[in-house]
Amino acid sequence: MEREQGEVDHLERQSPLTDKEKVMIQDSWAQVYQNCDDAGVAILVRLFVNFPSSKQYFSQFKHIEDAEELEKSSQLRKHARKVMNALNTLVENLGSSEKVTTLLKLLGKAHAVRHKVDPVYFKILSGVILEVLGEAYPELMTPEVVSAWTKLLATLCCSIRTVYEEVGWTQLSTSTS
Repeated sequence: MEREQGEVDHLERQSPLTDKEKVMIQDSWAQVYQNCDDAGVAILVRLFVNFPSSKQYFSQFKHIEDAEELEKSSQLRKHARKVMNALNTLVENLGSSEKVTTLLKLLGKAHAVRHKVDPVYFKILSGVILEVLGEAYPELMTPEVVSAWTKLLATLCCSIRTVYEEVGWTQLSTSTS
């Protein structure tokens, strides 16, 4: 777990994206999103295999241990599509901080109030996204592009954490593995 923790610590610091970074994110995302189903499934399978406690929020597949079985789960595929579509909406709206703020508030509120997901999983998921994209798209994910994505995901994590605080989230568990 130490390696993963070190990789996601940089998601604690939020800083604004430059116009150049927004373009890099949008350009790289356009290629990733062409394979959104495969990329989304790869991200969620990696999350659930490396952080099995994250499955606790998914009754449909929380008892599936095998990575191949997870990949075949129609419920996991459906959720992977939702995650990828949410990321797509975020990337498409990088030019409008108002739209980004609204999207992240809706996402945070739904996960805090309705789904009761511990906010630490957004940080963990962000680290997994960076890892999977880096492995699947090494030619796209140059250090400069990874840096831009890291800033975007840090914004996501910080915004979600703020929404959780606003709705009075109380941490039920400190377990992340």
